[in-house]
Amino acid sequence: MRQFPRVSMICGPREGIEAVSGALAQEFPAEQGEILVVDNGSIDETEERLRIIGSRNLARSFVSILIDTYNHERFIEQAIVSALEQDFPAAEREIIVVDDGSTDRTPEIVKKFEPRVRLLCKGNGGQASAFNAGIPECKGEIIAFLDGDDWWAPGKLRRVTDIFAAEPDVGLVGHGIKETFASGAVRIVAPEKDERLRLCSQRTAQVFRLRKSYLGTSRMALRADLVRKILPVPEALVIEADEYLFTLAAAKSEIIILQEALTHYRIHGGNLYLASGNGITGLRRKQKVMEALANSFRIVLPAMGISADTIECVVEIVQAEADQMRLMADGGRPWETFRTEEKIYEVLHADAPRNHRYFRMVTMLPALVLPPRTYYAARCWLSSRSWYRRIREKAVPVPEITHVAGPKEFQA
Repeated sequence: MRQFPRVSMICGPREGIEAVSGALAQEFPAEQGEILVVDNGSIDETEERLRIIGSRNLARSFVSILIDTYNHERFIEQAIVSALEQDFPAAEREIIVVDDGSTDRTPEIVKKFEPRVRLLCKGNGGQASAFNAGIPECKGEIIAFLDGDDWWAPGKLRRVTDIFAAEPDVGLVGHGIKETFASGAVRIVAPEKDERLRLCSQRTAQVFRLRKSYLGTSRMALRADLVRKILPVPEALVIEADEYLFTLAAAKSEIIILQEALTHYRIHGGNLYLASGNGITGLRRKQKVMEALANSFRIVLPAMGISADTIECVVEIVQAEADQMRLMADGGRPWETFRTEEKIYEVLHADAPRNHRYFRMVTMLPALVLPPRTYYAARCWLSSRSWYRRIREKAVPVPEITHVAGPKEFQA
């Protein structure tokens, strides 16, 4: 590699902003140079403009891209290519793929990208075990996560690393997504604005639990020193290991959620989270994971100094989802169904319009008398009828997710 001497460039007020911008554009290793600006008492906007330019050109950290995959032979190539094609210097990043015991051609496809991509193969153990195997192998100061069946939008990596460079107190960055269906349809799921928060009070927990869809794998990037303090992830979390990571990260540091949709989240029959709920066996598997996640939070968060009311706010929706799956799969008492459904509704649709609340009350009456499995089977059957969906869409559409303003907006 060609060696350059360390160079200092001094720009005076006469050279102006253009000189600084030109210096930054030079093809010269940033780590071997510096730009010093002597401002001779400017009374215009020079100082502020220089500060903005500097924040946009802070030195980036070395980044590890960690891709976890299992039987993604149809998708893994697009995931890897989306990482390789990021507008980001190859010398400043590494790509590690953890194959969680695939039985298809996934490892073979990944090997085509060596040596630009490093492949780690392990026995099938689930998402938590893949994270526990892959994270210690990462050399970067920032770890950006990507599922093997998703892919990144152009510019994602640069946008996220720029935030880390400008915000030293931020430990995690998430963002909006583009839900992409097999039909080619795309639905953007994104917050109304960029937000900054920390999981430190009941109020911030109320916001956090409604922002989780912007923080999962393929969206989240964390500082490596933070994520290593969280490890190991409980290996009972064969799915939902990402929620364990981003929840504890939010409890330990500030997080930023960007409005931009920087990841394509692929909706297909093989999604581990979606597919795990198919059939009674899948429901039981998923319920077991959600129960383990709730119990893990009850143990770990108090040890981090998080207040009891904050923990309850985080855990109640996780526990309610676990209870709902248990009732669907194994049944229980009718009053349990009613209580569980009411809890989920109040968290997700607290500001639903009055007409929908009346509709909800009527549809919940059968839950007070029917066995849970019968109630859920009937509800599933009804929701699968096209005539019912048409009536619902016109008469009583599903309300939007509860609107809870973030405690502090972040302006990018």
